[in-house]
Amino acid sequence: MKRMIEVAAAIIENEQGQILIARRRNGKSQAGMWEFPGGKIETDETPEACLIRELREEMGIKIEPYAWFGDNEHDYGTVRIKLIAYLAKYSHGEIRLVDHDEYRWTNREELGEYEWAPADVPFVVQLSEKS
Repeated sequence: MKRMIEVAAAIIENEQGQILIARRRNGKSQAGMWEFPGGKIETDETPEACLIRELREEMGIKIEPYAWFGDNEHDYGTVRIKLIAYLAKYSHGEIRLVDHDEYRWTNREELGEYEWAPADVPFVVQLSEKS
């Protein structure tokens, strides 16, 4: 049986109601695909704590996760992931990219225009339906 990796994803909104998305850089799995930023949940770490840590490490920003959004399991062949998404507010900080080569603040109705990592797609659909 494949091991399951738990990953947290942040659906971060700014004051204009736009959502932060990021493109995975070359050399990473799913390179060139867009995702909601986040990362692997460490042992004894809550998804919210993971997101605060990952966004500080990967983008240099402070966020405030405030509500669970959904879970999605996806089989990538070599690994299964459980993606746990939380809504979060952008607090402060200047975005600087580590694991990504591009980021955008985008409106909900524009989310479908990007090529998404497969595990993120169900969340894109949910968000697009709410726009």
